[in-house]
Amino acid sequence: MARRTTAAALVCLLAAWPLAVASAPATAAGGCSPASRNGRGDARPEPVPVAAMLADLASRDSSSAALTAPISVPLWVHVLTDGARRAPDEAVTAQVATLNAAYAGTYGGVDTHVRFRLEGVTVTAKAEWFANPLAHETEMKTELRRGGPGTLNLYIGQLAELVLGYSTYPFWYTTAPHLDGVVIDWRSLPGGSLADFDRGFTSVHEIGHWLGLFHTFENGCEAPGDGVEDTPPQATPTVGCPESKDTCSAPGADPIHNYMDYTHDRCMSEFTQGQVDRMHEMWSAYRAQV
Repeated sequence: MARRTTAAALVCLLAAWPLAVASAPATAAGGCSPASRNGRGDARPEPVPVAAMLADLASRDSSSAALTAPISVPLWVHVLTDGARRAPDEAVTAQVATLNAAYAGTYGGVDTHVRFRLEGVTVTAKAEWFANPLAHETEMKTELRRGGPGTLNLYIGQLAELVLGYSTYPFWYTTAPHLDGVVIDWRSLPGGSLADFDRGFTSVHEIGHWLGLFHTFENGCEAPGDGVEDTPPQATPTVGCPESKDTCSAPGADPIHNYMDYTHDRCMSEFTQGQVDRMHEMWSAYRAQV
């Protein structure tokens, strides 16, 4: 739940998260400190209970038709500003285009058959929200959030030094619908000022979490890993953009080009078919509105 860029607050959320996958996260406010740092300068979350999530997912009734149907996600973008700084309109437009290109497989990998349909953009001038959206998460999302479980609310402000983005999981929606959504740093949008993270792939990664994916390095080399069969086990997050990396004895090199790793934007290009199947399963189980 947090791009290679996960919020420092996320460490506290996941460390306290019980195995019941329906449990809601606590508010992001609080004095959490990062568990560790990698080359991206992000806070790495504690392992999530992937096995418990898989068991809950398996217990839910999903039709085979729902798992193959294209997903059109209504998208609301909430731009925060302190009056002087904010994501430019053209960067927001470019971000939406990047999302649709990445999820269509334009840069590599497979087509996820997930598309994002921009419903509207709000601009909110509150300096404290812009400078620290996670500390004001509850009030910010309560005021701005639109739609139900199948509507993506993307909040764009300026996050802390160790944070690029933060996302909730679909199975948290039932107990904390008002907190559902994705928060990213405005400087990570296409053309932004964050070197190595300026192509808009922070949003691609975080929305992967919103759709139910975990990091490719989840649980390290131990089963069940990230719960997806065609992403090889990976002991550690990837730093930078190496030519190759293989950190586990099991077959398969680390999926360093996967959007759910922590590599630089220029190194990211793909989702796998297994991840596509998982997104659709998660959508059918937790986000599809009937």
